[in-house]
Amino acid sequence: MSMIPSFFGGRRSSVFDPFATFDLSDPFDFHFPSSISSHFPEIARETSAIVNARVDWMETPEAHVLKADLPGLKKEEVKVEVEDGKVIQISGERNVEKEDKSEKWHRMERSSGKFKRRFRMPEDVKMEEIKASMENGVLTVTVPKAEEKKADVKSVKISG
Repeated sequence: MSMIPSFFGGRRSSVFDPFATFDLSDPFDFHFPSSISSHFPEIARETSAIVNARVDWMETPEAHVLKADLPGLKKEEVKVEVEDGKVIQISGERNVEKEDKSEKWHRMERSSGKFKRRFRMPEDVKMEEIKASMENGVLTVTVPKAEEKKADVKSVKISG
């Protein structure tokens, strides 16, 4: 028995207890204590939707491009907003499927709930020309870059 007490009750099989032992035959088959498992669907709905909005940010010579994976969402369920002239906010909500009392759920991995991601753009962008499109569950936000200002170079005659 470990010298470190379990903070999650008397059971030593909690997945949150780093000193517990559990069966690794299926690493995705966690058995939570009953106090946690009875609330697990609610916990999953509340937390995983925020994490689930995966976004790639790519910079090309012409623009900054954000691509967000939003499977199952329609463009009407997603908002792209500009805050303070330099922050792009992508938000939306994935609704919970209706639960039928005669159905028995074995696993609930798809997330639902609200999500929000924010990205501060650099100074070299034209926020007034931002464009967004959505195709096959992928939101693409394109922010064109401003033309680089070429420094005015003026020769100064050296007297002497």
